[in-house]
Amino acid sequence: MRTEDHIKTFDKQVDVYVRMKNNDKFSKYRRKLFYKASGNVLEVGVGTGLNFPYYNEVEKLTAVDFSKPMIAEAEKEAAGYPFPVEFIRSDAEVLEFEENSFDAIVSSLSFCSYNNPVELLYKFNMWCKESGKILLFEHGLVKNKVLQAVQRAIDPITMRTIGCHQNRDIEALAESSNLEIVKVERYVLGAVYLIQGKPVK
Repeated sequence: MRTEDHIKTFDKQVDVYVRMKNNDKFSKYRRKLFYKASGNVLEVGVGTGLNFPYYNEVEKLTAVDFSKPMIAEAEKEAAGYPFPVEFIRSDAEVLEFEENSFDAIVSSLSFCSYNNPVELLYKFNMWCKESGKILLFEHGLVKNKVLQAVQRAIDPITMRTIGCHQNRDIEALAESSNLEIVKVERYVLGAVYLIQGKPVK
């Protein structure tokens, strides 16, 4: 899918994400993982700001998304929190930051849509301080082989309609990067991945 079409696909979904604020079925996973983020934090694929309530010790947040309507909603959401937020409208895959810029890097439900997710993880490794954390809450392939076949069969449809791959093994992607994987937890038949990593310098 062309980048322009991909962005438009997410632009059209902004109302869905806004409604999730008061009925977020993923809130327990966000809470479980993202309270660990502290200091100067980068969040890629910020969407409408659904992770903001779970940040406890963030001093500054750099929030990235390629969708203008998503950023607009996240800006409104950010007004209710004590930490300053710098918003950047960009595809995370083409961003550049200085090495060792962030104490933590956060992603939630965004690795289903990147063209080159492992290359982005290599960037995370570079951008994150040696003592920092990389926190990924993602969805992907389940553990059951039969259900995996179903996910792979519907993948072209979901990518076209909602911009989201169903056929990615997020744990395997993380392991194939240069990050050190500290902990992996999987839920909902293995489809939900909570991954804690740290950079290798």
